[in-house]
Amino acid sequence: MKKMIALLGGLALSYGCGSTQVLVTEEDKPVQAQIDLVNVVDDRVGVVVDPGPFPPGSVTFFIPETVPGTYSIDNYGQYVEALKAFDYSGAEIPVTRDGMNAWVIADGKALDKVTYLVNDTYDTETDKKDAVFSPAGTNIVADETFMLNLHGFVGYFEGYKEQPYELEILAPERLTASTSLPRKVLTENAAGRDVFVARRYFEVIDNPVLYASSTEESFQISDITVNLRVYSPNGAYDAADLRGRMQEMMQAQKAFLGDIDGTREYSILLHLSSMAPDEAQGFGALEHHTSTVVVLPEQMPRANLEQAMVDVVSHEFFHIVTPLNVHSKEIHYFDYNNPKMSKHLWMYEGTTEYFANLFQINQGLIDEADFYGRLMDKMQGSKAYADEMSFTTMSRNILEDPYKENYANVYEKGALINMALDIRLRELSHGEKGVLWLMKKLSDTYDVNTPFEDDALIDEIVALTYPEIRDFFDTHVTGNTPIDYREYLAKVGLTTAQSREESGYFLNGEVPYIDVDPSEDNAIFIREGIELNSFLKDLGAQGGDVIKKIDDTAINLDAIRPIIGQSFAWDPQREITMVVLRGEEEVLLEGTVGKPTVAVERILPLETVSEAQAALRQAWLKG
Repeated sequence: MKKMIALLGGLALSYGCGSTQVLVTEEDKPVQAQIDLVNVVDDRVGVVVDPGPFPPGSVTFFIPETVPGTYSIDNYGQYVEALKAFDYSGAEIPVTRDGMNAWVIADGKALDKVTYLVNDTYDTETDKKDAVFSPAGTNIVADETFMLNLHGFVGYFEGYKEQPYELEILAPERLTASTSLPRKVLTENAAGRDVFVARRYFEVIDNPVLYASSTEESFQISDITVNLRVYSPNGAYDAADLRGRMQEMMQAQKAFLGDIDGTREYSILLHLSSMAPDEAQGFGALEHHTSTVVVLPEQMPRANLEQAMVDVVSHEFFHIVTPLNVHSKEIHYFDYNNPKMSKHLWMYEGTTEYFANLFQINQGLIDEADFYGRLMDKMQGSKAYADEMSFTTMSRNILEDPYKENYANVYEKGALINMALDIRLRELSHGEKGVLWLMKKLSDTYDVNTPFEDDALIDEIVALTYPEIRDFFDTHVTGNTPIDYREYLAKVGLTTAQSREESGYFLNGEVPYIDVDPSEDNAIFIREGIELNSFLKDLGAQGGDVIKKIDDTAINLDAIRPIIGQSFAWDPQREITMVVLRGEEEVLLEGTVGKPTVAVERILPLETVSEAQAALRQAWLKG
């Protein structure tokens, strides 16, 4: 998963959208599920699940509490209404709701099917403080578009997660489906009807489906067919606008990965949000074995949209290495309603995020200064989190306090752990081995069908590499000693230095000092955990302050946008007043706007670099 700041501006089935015939034996009949996208009632869709025969006794039906890749408790059952159970004569069977995500049917032997209605999550994002992350959420816009992350629609019966599924979707005829789920060939009644198949429940929720009147482009990357589907509600973009940059980027990714492979088809499902109150507000992407769902603002300028797509899609595509290929039993046998988390987020998200940046310098898409800037941004970003927290302990307990508040550090320190590990491996192997080599070696043993033992992974990595690598993990990954990044940068002839540079008043380039909280009526707040510029510091503003008023203007999302535009022409002598809410207290801030600067730390080459350091740097960046 890759989240972005909301800027103010199993068996992997390697199938695409083509037709695939799947044989099902009499002894292994699939669970039958149907989703009706035609008869939408009050923004809800109807679902029917027919599990086949059960033995006597009660049976429990579940909608997931959480799903792989999200690392959060989202309780998708809260969006389910009016669940009913019926016997084979059509009579209702008593159902008892057990918590938010489970329903108990007393007489399983009599059960024929369950029916229920599903609300979408996009509608609630501005109302809920802990809203479902949009790329993991669901969208229902009758006759227009449906984002079907299927864990929000289709449930499973206790003990039947390994049963095959057959999913029938009825949709308006003008809307077409894009997904990596294999579909059955229909010889009759095919108009507005698709039937998809999966070998187990995991494959249902691992394959989102986008129904829309949208544009699609396909291109070939080595032996992988990539399908890019773009839904743009106001027609601002189509798939052809983004194809060139995506193709260039994914060609570079495949060249970087070499013979590491995880799929023959890959679907990119891009939902561009209009930013309306009932639209998606959380931007980024969620990975799947053969696809990714991406949500970004439709208003983004093309250059920004292309770069955002490069950053998030490259991250998600690299997930075909880990955890989609190399993963533990906790991931492989994921318990959607009583999850047991793995210790290795440093790899699942950290290695993935590191590769998403390393491949760009490796393949010549960015220069060294850009790459070093990205690493420095992560060093600065990691300061917002608990640096002395064991990364494996955090990972194992990521759904609980105080660990879940540190989740976003997997993209910051998680990537930096891999940077340091990469440099150390290159040093010990005289440039020959790095983290990419390590992941290839692990991929030789583990794949989509073969998980590793969670507690044994580090021992295996040490056995594959060097005894010194155990010290690295014991100290910095399972241990709680922060990494001295300067020590590792020095090995490749680099250091860090600080200077002051000009910034904007509310933005430093494309990085905002402020953000919007959609759960609090689009309140504008000053971001925490980042270096504020001199304008905000001299005023006395602090991270976490909610801006209530600037001069005589009450501040919300609509009001701040023109002020940001006007600020580019402010005279340094201009007087300003700002009222902020700090905790429960309103605080008045006054002063002149000045000429804002910010302390900036850069990664730079050492004045004197030895041949060994230069060679190691070359192996690190280009090896």
